[in-house]
Amino acid sequence: MRTPLHEGWTLRAVGGAVPDAIAETVVPATVPGCVHTDLLAAGLIPDPYLDDNESALAWIGRTDWCYETTFAWEPAEAHDAVELVCAGLDTVATVVLNDVVIGETRNMHRTHRLDVGDVLRAGENRLSVTFASAVEHVERLREENGALPHTNHHPYNLIRKTACNFGWDWGPDLVTAGIWRPITLETVRGARLAEVRPLVEVGEEHGRVTAHVELARAGDRDEPLVLSVEVAGHRVETTVDEDEDTAVVSVLVDDPELWWPHGYGAQPLYPVAVRLRSVESGLELDAWDGEIGFRTVTLDTGADADGTRFTFIVNGRTVFVRGANWIPDDAFPHRVDAARYARRIDQAKAAGVNLLRVWGGGIFESEDFYRHCDREGILTWQDFLFACAAYPEEEPLRGEVVAEAREAVARLCPHPSLVLWNGNNENNWGWHDWGWQEQLADRTWGLGYYTELLPEIVAELDPTRPYTASSPWSNSVEIHPNEPAHGSMHVWDVWNSRDYTAYREYRPRFVAEFGYQGPPTTRTLSRAVHDDPLTPTSPGMLVHQKAADGDGKLRRGLAAHFGVPEDFDSWFWAAQLNQARAVALGIEHFRSLSPLCAGTVVWQLNDCWPVTSWAAIDGDGRRKPLWYALRDAYADRLLTVEPRDGGLAVVAVNDSDAAWSARLAVRRLAVDGTVLRELDVPFTAAPRTTVTLPLAPGDVAPERPERELLVVDADSGQRTTWFHRADKDLALPPANLRTEVERVEQGYRVRVHADSLVRDVSLLADRVAPDAEVDDMLVTLLPGETATFVVRTAAEVAPDRLVASDVLRTANELVAR
Repeated sequence: MRTPLHEGWTLRAVGGAVPDAIAETVVPATVPGCVHTDLLAAGLIPDPYLDDNESALAWIGRTDWCYETTFAWEPAEAHDAVELVCAGLDTVATVVLNDVVIGETRNMHRTHRLDVGDVLRAGENRLSVTFASAVEHVERLREENGALPHTNHHPYNLIRKTACNFGWDWGPDLVTAGIWRPITLETVRGARLAEVRPLVEVGEEHGRVTAHVELARAGDRDEPLVLSVEVAGHRVETTVDEDEDTAVVSVLVDDPELWWPHGYGAQPLYPVAVRLRSVESGLELDAWDGEIGFRTVTLDTGADADGTRFTFIVNGRTVFVRGANWIPDDAFPHRVDAARYARRIDQAKAAGVNLLRVWGGGIFESEDFYRHCDREGILTWQDFLFACAAYPEEEPLRGEVVAEAREAVARLCPHPSLVLWNGNNENNWGWHDWGWQEQLADRTWGLGYYTELLPEIVAELDPTRPYTASSPWSNSVEIHPNEPAHGSMHVWDVWNSRDYTAYREYRPRFVAEFGYQGPPTTRTLSRAVHDDPLTPTSPGMLVHQKAADGDGKLRRGLAAHFGVPEDFDSWFWAAQLNQARAVALGIEHFRSLSPLCAGTVVWQLNDCWPVTSWAAIDGDGRRKPLWYALRDAYADRLLTVEPRDGGLAVVAVNDSDAAWSARLAVRRLAVDGTVLRELDVPFTAAPRTTVTLPLAPGDVAPERPERELLVVDADSGQRTTWFHRADKDLALPPANLRTEVERVEQGYRVRVHADSLVRDVSLLADRVAPDAEVDDMLVTLLPGETATFVVRTAAEVAPDRLVASDVLRTANELVAR
């Protein structure tokens, strides 16, 4: 029997420099939860996400905190053991029951099971969990053992706690403490299911589910047990002898339907029910229920003439990855419930994403995340939780890593969406290029985890999935980890120091990180930052810009394309537009290289708070212009114009299961709409192929580059454009637009007619209402063309507000002469 202990908790400070108003205060506590949100709910602190409250609340992370509750317990049935099961204690915790210390923990990423049989008593019981400051703890460890290389301010690499909780180049320094996952009292009679790992195989005529089960026996009774496993109505039983605590049960399913990634087929899921019962009494002792999907996955890292591949193969079919990196969706992750996971994953799917990489500086997400990915066909790439730092391989950290990794692999292996285990984020790259070797001397830094320990755990517990040591990873320790021709790579010279057009210089096999910054939506920004005046470098804006020289990099990027606008509103729109353009260019280029390049994973899908960042969806869950650019660039069928062999070519990317036959109208236009040259180019792209169509220089070379463009239209509906110069060097006319607004069900329809060439017509819908969302954005119109936008909102909005100059935006306004 499992009894949640989530009621009646209180919180108080027990050590540290605590403000007087809080020092003696006992507040109600939410479990699961954390200190920050409990203090916020009690009205004792302001919202940590607003203005510079982050730094004003730094004392919370340097304070010790105590959670306390009482609960009544009466043994309702015969039992042999009682355990307190703590699914997540963040992080340096001492657990006391009835004045007896029953456990001390140092890892927020694993479950702790504490035997309370000798301490628990009938009637009222007092339970407390005291959290020592994680900041003070890691600083003491650094003083005792010496510093190891890491990014950002705090030595997060010395403890098993979420790395980005200590701050990141997009995240706040809000070091948490609390009971962040469920805490349960569990009575055990005879034995329990300690671990259930249903591993799936797919044969020509049937599927096999092999359930690897570990038992934990309780008390002195060693009795035979019956273990049953049922999959889709097929049930197999076995007897576990009294001297055994493991069992393997296989269930065959005839002609199972295959589980496919989104865009390749359906996602049938099969229920798996595991039951444990006593032979003697016939009583059910424990149960486990889950779902599996029948599918195979391999990662092709074989050598070819261009290097070594990094290609995902699901059910024997090559899958081009259209991915995005996932970070914790809230700096206080207990606030992310099943509905929020579903919204965010659905937003990713709607943008054409078919894979989410769960980044190693975050957490192993809850079951709700992976279940929704299973249902929606979104592949998941799971990093182990190591990021941008050297990690000691000695005890006690090593033992925590082992326990954490084994639990994560066992918990997540049933999910068909999970297709890759990855050892770390950028640590191998850091050892090579970030000056670590001199600082480390002969000390360990984590290599043994990534090349020995973790792959051994995966091979033992989940041999059905591939493992890579790091991201980026060249498929070999003998080759630099970020070598474009080998394996996966991260492209960060673009953004850090180079213009985004430099993406075209790369010919990677797989891009696991690349991205460009932009501010959040207006509504999100105005909720979080209240500077007056608001400028790119006003105090609150800089608090919500965590990247090194972030504003300088944004300015350099703008200067190359638009110039740097002087007024904030123009800067804001230009920065959002530049972000969308940068990432779209990168995706289109990398997709045009398929099959040489087998995937892109954009940095990043989401944010954990309101911030200027690389995200497509901001900290309040609103779509930035980048989201719309992602949707267009990740379309099943994509047209793009790319430089090739000193000229230009149209590349047709057909990432669908149907052949694509179309005729292209390739037009060389003047900016006033005059057709200077027109070509008719038929093509056929077989399913899941890329076709390159070179354009003769004599047909497309401009006479006046600043006054010309190429427009490529397929009779199947796709369009792409090519401008020969950056916007600031184009002779773009002022945007001459006529508009019409109509009330429709659930919102408004806005028609925009262009009497001139207009680039990137967009409605910043959140400016008219907090819930407003537009269906399309970044639409380029030729003279005489009309675009229709639908804005969904429950609010009553004046029609002229929807087309006001701060809402209806274009690239022309930034550069038109």
